[in-house]
Amino acid sequence: MYDCFMQHGSHPNDWARFQPGAVEGVTLMKAHFQQHAFERHSHETYSIGLTHAGVQTFNCCGTLHASLPGDLILFNPDQAHDGKRGAPEGFGYSMLYVPEDVVAGCADPEAGIVMPRHFRQPVVRGGALARQFAQAVAAINQPGETLRAEELTRHVLAAILVRHGETGTRHLDPRAAGGLRMNKVRDHLQAHYAQDVDVLTLAGIAGLSRAHLTRAFAQHFGVPPHIYLNAVRVRKAQEAMLAGTSLADVAVDCGFADQSHFSRRFKGALGVTPAQWLRQMRVAGTTLRN
Repeated sequence: MYDCFMQHGSHPNDWARFQPGAVEGVTLMKAHFQQHAFERHSHETYSIGLTHAGVQTFNCCGTLHASLPGDLILFNPDQAHDGKRGAPEGFGYSMLYVPEDVVAGCADPEAGIVMPRHFRQPVVRGGALARQFAQAVAAINQPGETLRAEELTRHVLAAILVRHGETGTRHLDPRAAGGLRMNKVRDHLQAHYAQDVDVLTLAGIAGLSRAHLTRAFAQHFGVPPHIYLNAVRVRKAQEAMLAGTSLADVAVDCGFADQSHFSRRFKGALGVTPAQWLRQMRVAGTTLRN
């Protein structure tokens, strides 16, 4: 069972706040959840977080993990995971969603900063890096500290990858025949995210049976096609909302059946509704510019 739907309803101790990070393209999330459970999903970005309170449990790479206060949460791009409380009081954490090009830009071979491309494991004890991460997050909202916040963010991103990364690639060789076929399927999902894509079409593109296609895609990209497609739709929806498109049009344009479907899938992946996310990003963006 690849997909685990979120719990419906809301709880007074459940909240999440999003805002632009110190580095362009990076998004900061601060949250606490007691009842909400994330459905299985993935992000196009690196997701690098710090647990502040309680216990968060999640399934990733076929293993159940627990993140305690002071632990760093390290997800690679397209690495599927879910998330829920591991203790009655829930869990609080902060998370930076970091595009791959931002991470690549933190490397500087001439300065001796040669970074791995992927994290070895999704949870590590933070120690000094956890304190540096917290300092970088705190600096984001400090007036007149834009330069400091950006430098702290880039420094801690590089430091975490150097300490907890691995040089080997997670995916199959893209030049191999299987890799090329899976890349064609990925490209089709990215190009046709607004359509109701079916497995038969994807299997035809890859030249595989339907059952083989799903297994091969999950092996290659870490998530099955439907989770990858939802991640693309959510990302496109975020871009469209920030560009001023109405929520009703976003739902239709990005391939969701209706606004209810859009809201359910969005909240399942991010913990807030599309309207809440948009309001937070606009308010935070205006505050930072001022």
